Amino acid sequence: MRKIVVILAFIGLLIIIAIGFFSQRDYEPTTLMKLKEKYSKKYFPSVDHSKFTSLQQKFSSPQQVTAACISCHNKRHQEVMQSNHWNWEREEYIEGKGIVYLGKRNAINNFCIGTQGNEESCAKCHIGYGMTSKGKSFTDSTNVDCLVCHDNTETYVKESEKGGMPLATLNFNEIAQSVGKPKLSNCGVCHFYGGGGNNVKHGDLDEAMFETTRDVDVHMGTDGAKLQCVDCHTTEKHNISGKVYSLSSMNMDRNTCEQCHTATPHEENILNEHTIKVACQSCHIPIYAKVNSTKMSWDWSTAGKLRNGEPYEENDSLGNHTYLSIKGDFTWDRNVVPDYIWFNGTASHYLEGDLISDTTRPLVLNQLHGSYADDDSKIYPVKIHKAKQPYDPVNKILIKPKLYADKKGEGALWIDFDWHSAAVEGMKEANLPFSGQIAFINTEMYWPVNHMVSVKENTLDCNGCHTRENSRLAGLNDFYMPGRDYSNIVEVGGVWMLILTLLGVLAHASVRIFVAVKSKKEGKR
Repeated sequence: MRKIVVILAFIGLLIIIAIGFFSQRDYEPTTLMKLKEKYSKKYFPSVDHSKFTSLQQKFSSPQQVTAACISCHNKRHQEVMQSNHWNWEREEYIEGKGIVYLGKRNAINNFCIGTQGNEESCAKCHIGYGMTSKGKSFTDSTNVDCLVCHDNTETYVKESEKGGMPLATLNFNEIAQSVGKPKLSNCGVCHFYGGGGNNVKHGDLDEAMFETTRDVDVHMGTDGAKLQCVDCHTTEKHNISGKVYSLSSMNMDRNTCEQCHTATPHEENILNEHTIKVACQSCHIPIYAKVNSTKMSWDWSTAGKLRNGEPYEENDSLGNHTYLSIKGDFTWDRNVVPDYIWFNGTASHYLEGDLISDTTRPLVLNQLHGSYADDDSKIYPVKIHKAKQPYDPVNKILIKPKLYADKKGEGALWIDFDWHSAAVEGMKEANLPFSGQIAFINTEMYWPVNHMVSVKENTLDCNGCHTRENSRLAGLNDFYMPGRDYSNIVEVGGVWMLILTLLGVLAHASVRIFVAVKSKKEGKR
């Protein structure tokens, strides 16, 4: 009886220990639980700017607001003037070119092509005032635009084609007294409209995200985490983390999912093993442009056509421009399945004046580097924007046309509708040679898809890639993928391994049985 009591007591002790162990595991906060707790805390500003006497004066210009900001936040304007948001360029290393200054000032894209000569129009998305072709805005600290990032009234608006100046009718006093931590709307007012309209460039940055749901973006959804841009794109001395891949060559200051979710965010090890070679976005963003269409192609060669001497436009059933006299033909798409590439974080860029070695093939303006053999590479989803844009067939360089001017007769394509004069004036302002001849070349740009993260239930399943029919990764052929690829050696070798394994098990079992029977017989003797 005493022995039974001891055994029962021991079993009871084991049960108590097991309950405590598993209870502790159940309630140990996971990374996701910690993130939810962190971002569920409501932010409260530490100061009330409406109480500052320096902001209660009557402001007649935005520059006066900047002066008032600097009177308290001294030297902050100097930080701003060191940022790439201000300078439109940063120091980068490009393989084959060495150290260069890369940015909107000298890189060419296949949307509105380039900023030089078009500063007054492009500067609507610059954090300064008074932008001109002479670049004065880059050196004058009174032209730092504090309000475009820190306005919390959501009423601050830049005026079109005025060099970055805001609407003159704004209530600068009310806005200045309501500044604070940047909201999603402060960032979105520029980044959602890059390329000339809503969701045009990136495909995953859409005005719908000003106030959206988890189904569109699990991070920004008002019924989800309700994250603001600066929650991920953290800032130090006005330098914001995260770089636009169209204007960045080095794998530095990138924003990654792992910075919050760690490199092993899944409960299943097989999924965590995928993160070695597969970016989180590849599975968690199965489609982009979920709400509004995104521009997939742009044909500049058809620009300039008029009706009855006047420019015109044509739209599709969703209101997207399919033709504009000032820009040419477009194609759009919605709920787009991404393309997939190997990417190690580094890139090469076409800069103004670069020679085109082969004009018979599409020119990639921002070549993203990577391969399966590269240890730093992962599979990333991208939007590939294709265009047909002007180039000089004699000098074999891309043409930077002059697009905008205040009045007719200055050679601007959007007013004079003459390609030759636009090319002459644009190349002159860019200080580039021009032969006088214009042709059009196919170009491509790659835009990694990082936003519009789907809810867990809509994440890409295994069959999206591991299938022989319509695999999402059909274009990546530098590695063997189970379920997608067929290899006679692998298939036959696998069958023989199974056969040999089965034979090994049978042989082992037979020997065990033989030995057991033999031992039993010998025991009876």
